[in-house]
Amino acid sequence: MSQSFMKEKPVLPLVLSMSLPMVFSMLVNALYNIVDGFYVAKISEDALTAVSLIFPLQNLVSALAIGFGIGINVVISISLGAGKKGKADQALTKGIVFSALHGLICTILCLICMSWFISCFSNDSLIHGYAMEYGAVVFAFSVFFHLAMAYEKIFQAIGRMKTSMMALLAGCVFNIILDPIAIFGFGPVPSMGIGGAALATGLGQTLQLVVYVAVLVKNNIGLKFSLKEWKSESRSIREMYATGIPATLNLALPSVLITCLNSILASVSSTGVLVLGIYYKLQTFLYLTTNGFVQGMRPIIGYNYGAGEKERVRSIFMTVLGLSGIVMVIGTVVCQCIPETLMSLYSSNYLTIQNGSIALKIISTGFIISTLTCTVTGALEGLGKGMPSLLISFLRNIGVMIPCALVLSGLIGVRGVWLSFPVTECFCAVVSLICYRTFISQK
Repeated sequence: MSQSFMKEKPVLPLVLSMSLPMVFSMLVNALYNIVDGFYVAKISEDALTAVSLIFPLQNLVSALAIGFGIGINVVISISLGAGKKGKADQALTKGIVFSALHGLICTILCLICMSWFISCFSNDSLIHGYAMEYGAVVFAFSVFFHLAMAYEKIFQAIGRMKTSMMALLAGCVFNIILDPIAIFGFGPVPSMGIGGAALATGLGQTLQLVVYVAVLVKNNIGLKFSLKEWKSESRSIREMYATGIPATLNLALPSVLITCLNSILASVSSTGVLVLGIYYKLQTFLYLTTNGFVQGMRPIIGYNYGAGEKERVRSIFMTVLGLSGIVMVIGTVVCQCIPETLMSLYSSNYLTIQNGSIALKIISTGFIISTLTCTVTGALEGLGKGMPSLLISFLRNIGVMIPCALVLSGLIGVRGVWLSFPVTECFCAVVSLICYRTFISQK
């Protein structure tokens, strides 16, 4: 299958055709996360707490799988754009092998460290038991998850976004259906409690991999897996890590940010931690949508960069920036006009709703300008510029955000934490603009 359409098709239709399947997939994935939490909460609050304790480890596993997958994606798309088919084949081969190895390492390390990690946050034996049961099952599927993410990024690199969408949808829908059956039992299926929730998650991830393998068996995707010339392209694995490691850290940094903000909020507000948690649930739909546009942009901007189509690279960037900006304008208007309604979706407490409304109004003033930062970091990853992308993410999540929240909360209380969001976005937008002019808009 030829990928020449990536440099021949008009930019706007191309971006939409590559992005909309991923936008839809991201929104369905967000729905799955909500439904999964809903069913686990039906077991007990302790069960939901246990899953929350395991989440940071899951997030690290996910960050490694997706981050390295981005590295595979970038090397393949740039290689195809430059006409280096052999290098693209080697990137696929080595990417698959190393992804499986990463998954195996994650399984071993998580199972070894899990009990210690849980005990750092809870001494409750019931919660500890729930967390161990859930983690033992879900981490056993790490290899399948890593392989599924590798194939997702490979199919995206060659423009097969609909295949990625169908695989993700299959896994999410299967998980949503299996969750209540495995947790509470149905017909011949016994009640497995929290272990059933973990099993549903693992099988859903495995189904994604099965979909990709089925498509590979039935179709020629233009790339092939081959171990015969393993050493013929020694640079490809280094290039994958050069992009994949920063991408992994980009994905892991938000977890560090939330942990630090929770610590700051706990000292200045009785409802701040809850409000922050609700905010992150609400903003998921906005930032997952823009992430869908970025995922669609990444392979085509890399392909055109590899093909030397610099003007088209800039055009693709500006198109994605405009589309993401529209999403953020809508999000800003909604948060400014009906913040109480949004907060009431998650809480009936008057104080929480009022404090949360103030938080939404302040934080949302930074949504529109954050569009530049999100688009630039995604474009830099697509061009194989992992370190500048990591620098922006570090500043946005740690370097500027945390000191700003500490200082402002000390001066004006909890509102200072909320104000640190738009202040950080403004600072990082300036850095992003410098990176855009240096790496993306260059002749």
